[in-house]
Amino acid sequence: MASRSVNKVILIGHLGKDAETRYTTGQVARTTFPLATNYRYKDPQTGEWKEETEWHNVVLWRQENLANYLTKGQQVYVEGRIQTRAYEDRDGQKRYITEIVAQNVVLLGARAPDVPSPEETTAPGTGRAPVKPQAVPPDEPFPEEITDDDVPF
Repeated sequence: MASRSVNKVILIGHLGKDAETRYTTGQVARTTFPLATNYRYKDPQTGEWKEETEWHNVVLWRQENLANYLTKGQQVYVEGRIQTRAYEDRDGQKRYITEIVAQNVVLLGARAPDVPSPEETTAPGTGRAPVKPQAVPPDEPFPEEITDDDVPF
């Protein structure tokens, strides 16, 4: 039997700089941005409140349209997983980097007045506006022939 494990991260913080989107050789969008989170604590020796900032490298795959809204100072909610990978730098030294691979990013707070809303922009590379979400019709009720006896629990 395989053992279970959990690799889940939830962060709420502020972007340290505008998000940057680059494309892999297979034309898959990879958006990255630094995220700052703060930790506030009371120093036991002095009794003063102190604050420490932790920086996280966030990677978001296949969401290039979101990069336009991920601007420096923007508060965001990020949900994802921790990933550490190795690479060789220009000098041939092996380096390691730990990243948050985001699966869900939600913009929080008010947006800056000079940032257009998604409805005001065009989809990158298409020259046309993105499709606005359509209202989903309510689910149809269950057919009359299903009763409580049909439910397996």
